[in-house]
Amino acid sequence: MKKNILHIIMLAVTASLTILTGCAKKTQAQTLNIYSIIHEEETEALTKLFTQKTGIPVKFLRASTGELVNRVITEKDNPQADILLGGASSYHIQADKEGALEVYKSPVAKNLPSYAVGKNGTWTGFCVLSLGIGVNEERYAQKFPNLPLPKTWDDLLNPAYKGEIVITNPVASSTAYLFVQNQLQRLGWDKGWEYLLKLAPLVGQFPDSGSAPAKLIGTGEYALGVSYIHAVVKYQSEGFKVVSIAPPQSAGDVDCISIMKNTKNLAAAKKFVDFMLSKEAQELMSSIDFTVPVNPEAKGVKGSVPVSSLDLIEYDVNKASTQKDEVLGKWKKEVK
Repeated sequence: MKKNILHIIMLAVTASLTILTGCAKKTQAQTLNIYSIIHEEETEALTKLFTQKTGIPVKFLRASTGELVNRVITEKDNPQADILLGGASSYHIQADKEGALEVYKSPVAKNLPSYAVGKNGTWTGFCVLSLGIGVNEERYAQKFPNLPLPKTWDDLLNPAYKGEIVITNPVASSTAYLFVQNQLQRLGWDKGWEYLLKLAPLVGQFPDSGSAPAKLIGTGEYALGVSYIHAVVKYQSEGFKVVSIAPPQSAGDVDCISIMKNTKNLAAAKKFVDFMLSKEAQELMSSIDFTVPVNPEAKGVKGSVPVSSLDLIEYDVNKASTQKDEVLGKWKKEVK
């Protein structure tokens, strides 16, 4: 009798351990892994809110666009992340062409503008990106007391600016690649390259991070920088003596989110996409980074620059994606 009772107890313990182990595996499998191109501050705030709302834990790796897109493509048969968060649409199109992205048409995306939704459903935009010129007012006044502030992209070709301009490296940064495509698409291939090759010798630094120019002009290390407008506005709101200029004929795009093909965590990944497209998430991001939401129900924070106030070219994202290898190859050969 005692043996039977002992046997029953052992079976019960074994069953309990099996259930607990299964729960642990389920929890572990549900942890969402994100490759994040957007700033760490925004990533932390967004993932924290997501976890609070869903109970799904999140881990993320923050790095530059080029590095993370290359990881996504290299790891496409055995992805080490579930989500690619951030980066202009041309980079997500590139990853899609390599077969690295999952198709997911979020129900939240039905109300988004057409430019924010990939035609085949592998990427979706969550905020608007628009390029501009950032200026450190104090350094500019000191270095160029007799020069008016630049108003157009062509104004940056003034030889007087040599060494005072900072632009990120387009090989690593989606911000800079958008700038390169901006010039190629507004001027045409030949004249666009003529412009870029005249500008390059005037540039004092080509950092890899897209956030670097706004920071470097904010701290007064350079007088001028090419940056997303919202990044400059953020530094201005923090008390730095900077202004943003929106030149005519600028390029606009969207920061995008995609799900990795072959992810083992598809359900949680879909929930995160839905979350990033929501009014709540986009207003949170705008409150931190002055970005402009694509969700029509979401409002940009006071001080953010609405798209309606910008003079934008009809930016061809498919051309930007198709030309990427050729453009970056030419850049590495002739510029850096």
